[in-house]
Amino acid sequence: QVQLVESGGGLVQAGGSLRLSCAASRSTFSFATMGWYRQVPGKQRELVAVISLSGRTNYADSVKDRFTISRDNAKNTVDLQMNSLKPEDTAVYYCKVQGRTTDYWGQGTQVTVSS
Repeated sequence: QVQLVESGGGLVQAGGSLRLSCAASRSTFSFATMGWYRQVPGKQRELVAVISLSGRTNYADSVKDRFTISRDNAKNTVDLQMNSLKPEDTAVYYCKVQGRTTDYWGQGTQVTVSS
């Protein structure tokens, strides 16, 4: 079993920045991919950004050039730097890691962007 603990969410004005961090309970070298997803009430959870073990990244079109995902395998963390935030970025953000046979999710952290 893997525990994921997210932090860094909060309330920010449009145009501001936040940095989310997700700490895993075991070595992240065992995870092929690590990523961030988000969900608003009444909508499906959607991919925000993912990063592979080799460092290859993929972003949702809506966050390209504003968000940056990074992973630190020495610290067992995956971070999401969010800049130029917009009200439509408001959501609960979840960390997800891909294990060998199972995916693991964090509990989520709320990000609210005011206009």
